[in-house]
Amino acid sequence: MHTLRKNRPLRRIVLASAATVSGMVLLLSLKPHTTPAVAGLASSPAPSSSSSASSGTSGSSGSAATGTRTLTGDSVQTRWGPVQVRVTLKDGRLTDVTAVTYPQENPRDQQINAYAIPQLTREALTAQSADIDTVSGATYTSDGYRESLQSALDAAAG
Repeated sequence: MHTLRKNRPLRRIVLASAATVSGMVLLLSLKPHTTPAVAGLASSPAPSSSSSASSGTSGSSGSAATGTRTLTGDSVQTRWGPVQVRVTLKDGRLTDVTAVTYPQENPRDQQINAYAIPQLTREALTAQSADIDTVSGATYTSDGYRESLQSALDAAAG
C-alpha cells in the first residue's frame, strides 16, 4: 500500500509538514557567500598584517618613566587570526591604543571587528589597564586584544 493514499489523510499531512520543515531548515542554514559592506569600515585604514604580525614588542621612544612612549604588544594568534595592539603612554598614563593587526580576511570578520575594536579601545583607555570586558560576539578578538595590550603594558613597566 502506498503511503500517500487518500484514505490516510493524517499521514499525508504529517509527511507534508515534515518535508516543509526540513526544507525550511535547509534554506535557513545556507549562508551567503558575501555580506553587504559595513558602513564606516571603508573610512578606517586597513592595517598591514604581514610585517607587523612578526614584530613582537618593539617601537619604544621617549624616556623610561616620563615623556611619551609608544610600544607594540606581542602578536597573539587567535582562532580567526592574529591580534596585535600598539599603545601610547604619556607620563605613565595610557593615552592611545591602536589595533595594528586583527582578523579581517572576510566580510564577517570585518563586520565584527568594526564594532569590537573601537569598543575595546574605549574600555582600555577608561580602565587604564588590560582588565577590560569581552565584547559579545568577538570573544577571540577580545582575548587577543587583551593579551597583546597586557604584553605592551608589561614592556612599558619593565
